[in-house]
Amino acid sequence: MNFFARQDQARRQSRRLVLLFTLAVVAIVVAVDLFFLLAFGGLSGVSAPGSTGAGLVMATLLTLSIIGLGSLYRISSLRQGGAAVATQLGGTPVPEDTHDFHYRRLRNVVEEIAIASGVPVPQVFVLEQEAGINAFAAGYAPSDAAVAVTRGALDKLNRDELQGVIAHEFSHVLNGDMRLNIRLMGVLFGILVLAVVGRKILQHGGRGSRNSKGAGPVLLAALGLMVVGYIGLFFGRLIKAGVSRQREFLADASAVQFTRQTKGLAGALKKIAGLSEGSKLASRDTEEVAHMLFGDGVGYSSLFATHPPLVARIQALEPSFKPSALPDLVARWQMHPPSGLDEDLALGLAGPAPPPLPGEQVELQVTPPSVVAQVGAPRSDDYVRAGALVDAMPEVLRRAAHEREEAVPLLFGLLMAEPGPVRERQQFELAARNDERVARQALDYADRLSELPRLLHLPLAAMAMPALRKRPRPELERFMDGCFALTHADGQVSLFEYCLGRLLRVQVRDALDPAGAWVPGHRHLSRCAPHAIALMAVLAQAGLADADSARRAYLAGMARVFPRLDAPYQPPADPLRALDEAWPVLDELEPMGKELLLEGLVAAVSHDGRLHVAEAELLRVVCASLHCPLPPMLEQRG
Repeated sequence: MNFFARQDQARRQSRRLVLLFTLAVVAIVVAVDLFFLLAFGGLSGVSAPGSTGAGLVMATLLTLSIIGLGSLYRISSLRQGGAAVATQLGGTPVPEDTHDFHYRRLRNVVEEIAIASGVPVPQVFVLEQEAGINAFAAGYAPSDAAVAVTRGALDKLNRDELQGVIAHEFSHVLNGDMRLNIRLMGVLFGILVLAVVGRKILQHGGRGSRNSKGAGPVLLAALGLMVVGYIGLFFGRLIKAGVSRQREFLADASAVQFTRQTKGLAGALKKIAGLSEGSKLASRDTEEVAHMLFGDGVGYSSLFATHPPLVARIQALEPSFKPSALPDLVARWQMHPPSGLDEDLALGLAGPAPPPLPGEQVELQVTPPSVVAQVGAPRSDDYVRAGALVDAMPEVLRRAAHEREEAVPLLFGLLMAEPGPVRERQQFELAARNDERVARQALDYADRLSELPRLLHLPLAAMAMPALRKRPRPELERFMDGCFALTHADGQVSLFEYCLGRLLRVQVRDALDPAGAWVPGHRHLSRCAPHAIALMAVLAQAGLADADSARRAYLAGMARVFPRLDAPYQPPADPLRALDEAWPVLDELEPMGKELLLEGLVAAVSHDGRLHVAEAELLRVVCASLHCPLPPMLEQRG
């Protein structure tokens, strides 16, 4: 199942969950109405205010209002995305300038996996007070995601094990599980509020009433609210547990596919099983986020367990593992508690030498289906290459990407053209929108970046996202405005720089409004043909010197996307304007339509049987702008 099939499955699963919870709410309303009738129609002859029908309407509206407002309140409190969830559980951000070994190892692992996945680097948090081994990813979309790990995980896991845990969490990011997790939190909170309201009325209701006969029905109705609310919560947790268990197995499998070795992830699970701390969390909010965690943080019974049994997860990774081996592990770790640092030193911190970076004119062996299969599906060699990309970056640029004061000018520098009239226009636009320091630093970075291989531009932008998100909202809005101005300066900016600027604006917009971030769309490709044709025509002529070659590239792409459509090659008169109009529409394509479009774009770019690294990077930026993350490099021609 590829990225687009998983998105389509996630969308269907979301619809099923909506249906299940709708049925649950309907059942709750009916039950509350029955309690209302019993209280006011069958107890001591007391009747409801007005007619019974009007009273039932009031009871129904009250129940729906309590559940709805409770859910909306909880979801709105999480509008800031993953960082809000991590902070709620006591998470502290990893400092920008940290020299702590555990922090730096964690940040490096997260950065390498994010770059290998083709998504922005998420914010990284540590739950310092938690001794258990656990982690979670939260947010609405990759652009606002946060990854949090416990202090226990930092101290007790070696690098391979930590990598397996983080890869597991990234699979949730890529599979679209995070948005569903937050919705589950909201709906269950609304049902819980119903029970709490009933309990509060029972505790305080009728105390000031002089008519004990009149207080009885009120208390019975309140009892009904409480009982029905807790019953609804019971079934809601059953639904949550069933969905979560299935996704945990899938995430384990995805992590193994990514890391290409089961030892790390299985080792982390064994430590959870063999240590007294396990994966338990002490935070009082743990139950609410139990379905987000890497391991069982609550200790539910099997009925409500949000995770499969540990032994079953380990055996899925290592079929030869015997539960009888656990007592030996327990005894060993009781005598010598595990230390991730000591294990790293024993195993050797230096891994295999990363492969050299290919030049921009190196040809890659690709086919449209092979490229589409890599969307949202990083592999172990992608992880190794991501490490090579990070190592190849000059230290001054890596340091700038981590600092909140430097992220904005660094990213502006990525969008600057070569010295000449276009850059002069860009300088004017920068100075008009930013203070002198930002404009000056952007030019300094542009000079440094002019020598940076194209292959490192997108990874550097991904690394700068956590620092960029820390800027105040007005500055981020000004940043988006600056990106637009830089990439539209006299219409002469390269297509790569234009697309990179578009990608940065999309990611910042998603981070500013996480709840409104992108979700898989519903548009049919046939209804978006004019915009797809415009994108195909612009991409076909990129990097080609003559119109005839561009026309052949265009026709190769069109043959895959619209084989029966007669649409001759006519590049837009204003390419940037045509693309500005096309992006929002094409981003709302249904998953299968977007998959077909990407196959056509790959066919156009590689129509002559050759795809250079520079062209592959342009393709990556285009795909990322459509929320289809590609790994940093495709297969090299042998």
